[in-house]
Amino acid sequence: MDVEQSDVSDQALSDWKQIMEKAGPFPPEAFQFVREGLAHTVRAIHGGAGLVGDVEDESRHVSGQQLCLGLRDFAIVQFGSLARTVLERWGIRSTDDFGRIVFAMIDAGFMRKTDEDSMEDFRAVYEFDEAFVGPEHVA
Repeated sequence: MDVEQSDVSDQALSDWKQIMEKAGPFPPEAFQFVREGLAHTVRAIHGGAGLVGDVEDESRHVSGQQLCLGLRDFAIVQFGSLARTVLERWGIRSTDDFGRIVFAMIDAGFMRKTDEDSMEDFRAVYEFDEAFVGPEHVA
């Protein structure tokens, strides 16, 4: 998955309602978290400054599984031991929910994918009960 680099246009803003209807009842903060979490994941896997100026480079692609793991790490960095609580408050209760958000953003042109990427890549990557437990998992 890659973030499309562009300024948010009026058309893009009008697409948010459609994106949220397609993905489910997730608040805008959940979409922003996934977008920022993608940049975090790309930096963690590929190094460098993230996505800025280099979005066309296919070597900076991350898989759905990699993104789910990166989003887990990003949530812990951002929210510490409250990571699971914050995600649940946004309606994100499984890695499948990350996939719904990602593919809604892909459909709206905010992210892009390769032909090999699919919703299946997000299915049951990990259980939130195991991924977000106790302070021992806080980065």
